[in-house]
Amino acid sequence: MSEQEMLLQKALENLKAARLLLREELGNIAASRAYYAMFYIAEALLLTRNLVFSSHSAVIAAYGKEFARNKELDPKFHRYLITSQDIRQTGDYGVESNVSVEEAGQVINWAEEFLSAAEPFLSKSTSPSETT
Repeated sequence: MSEQEMLLQKALENLKAARLLLREELGNIAASRAYYAMFYIAEALLLTRNLVFSSHSAVIAAYGKEFARNKELDPKFHRYLITSQDIRQTGDYGVESNVSVEEAGQVINWAEEFLSAAEPFLSKSTSPSETT
């Protein structure tokens, strides 16, 4: 299994966990898992360009430069990543504020939409008959 496939697997697992947590009305943790699903998708996409970064902010910035700026994938996904990271920060570190179930549901929807948009692109880029 390639690193890209492993990242997609992690994204799917985190998305599944986010849905389960949302059912239990655990908005903070559900939003965090959904954000991580998007983060892993972005990392997998960046691997198609042989780009690897160690920080969340670097991954998000590089995704914006490589995929949103040229509209290779809809720029809204870059906004989703940025907003979801902010929501995750609230859920993970906020003491006086929490992520609502509605907000967490929105992040999950964004993650599902991002995954749907990324999968065809990733399957094309990993196909043996394709050259990237």
